[in-house]
Amino acid sequence: MRFLLIFLLSTKIIFAQKEVQKSLQTQLINVPDNGTVYLEEGTFYFTSTLSLEGKKGVKIIGKGVDKTILSFKDQTQGAEGLRVSNAANIILKDFTLEDSKGDAIKAMEVKGISFTNLRTRWSGGPLKTNGGYGLYPVLCEGVLIENCEASDASDAGIYVGQSKDIEVKNCIAHHNVAGIEIENSIRARVYHNKAYQNTGGILVFDLPDLQVKNGGFCQVFENEIYENNLENFAPKGNIVGKVPQGTGILLLAANNTSIYQNKILNNKSVGIGIISYFMTENPIKDTEYDPYPYDIEIKENVFERRKEKATSKGRMGKMLKYKLRFGTKVPHIMYDGILKEGNTNAAVCILNNKNQSFVNLDAGNNFKNKSQDPSPYLCK
Repeated sequence: MRFLLIFLLSTKIIFAQKEVQKSLQTQLINVPDNGTVYLEEGTFYFTSTLSLEGKKGVKIIGKGVDKTILSFKDQTQGAEGLRVSNAANIILKDFTLEDSKGDAIKAMEVKGISFTNLRTRWSGGPLKTNGGYGLYPVLCEGVLIENCEASDASDAGIYVGQSKDIEVKNCIAHHNVAGIEIENSIRARVYHNKAYQNTGGILVFDLPDLQVKNGGFCQVFENEIYENNLENFAPKGNIVGKVPQGTGILLLAANNTSIYQNKILNNKSVGIGIISYFMTENPIKDTEYDPYPYDIEIKENVFERRKEKATSKGRMGKMLKYKLRFGTKVPHIMYDGILKEGNTNAAVCILNNKNQSFVNLDAGNNFKNKSQDPSPYLCK
């Protein structure tokens, strides 16, 4: 009789879960433009992606990150937890989404979207089997991400790609491979965030073979970026799999980017790295792609690091250990020194940083003439 009772209870729970899934998806389909979908207090379980498509001015609002929890632990269909596409002026607010099979919340081709007071996570902690991204707007315009927390993503906790006019502020990103990443995007402002215990705290990347090319004009300021020493757990083949354990900020082929008034503390391998795409050792087939960083400003940041050796793991780690051999005195600012043919200056500007130390790695010449003299890069 006891086993029969357990079976009947389990059947009722599964049935209830299916009803919740059906009810919420129906609301997302039927909500009118400028309408609101309210999420009740409780933990709700879903087995397939929730989708909002082709809507304008819609709000999805929960009762708070500790009160409304959408769990996709038993997901069997779809990649994302929640997907928003071909929409405008969307507000997502006050709920947690956890344990999605792939990306937690993805927005694609949305003009105007706000992620406010949200949390994404994978309850098993940082694992390579986790979804790639927590908050993931791509091909969007007018993106606001504020007061959010993202953890345990096997790529980036907070990621904005191929988008325009972006603000990421007052967020917390921890225990991801990349805490916050801006990729192939234009006019991003990343400020008043905390990025800690990731592999890399904040990344600004420009990559080939994407629909939107040659992003730029990014500002990263007044953030706390510390203790990003988590071992890299990205699945094999991901570009962030090349980020060295212990990276504060990494600029990859970035341009017109300002890094200022940040606290960059106790990241054991790289405080700020400025590198070309050649450092990835991946082939470049995209003829429209510019693989060089340029017009980089680094000013008024505070650097600190403990006297410990940089990572020796991964391709970059082996370079730090066997080629550069800094021991425990790893410079805070690293520039690969690779210039486009005919250029003599990449316009890297370094100014008024506390505890500043610098190295030009001379990576294009197999590190033969690396220099820790910052004078060619000091600016007014």
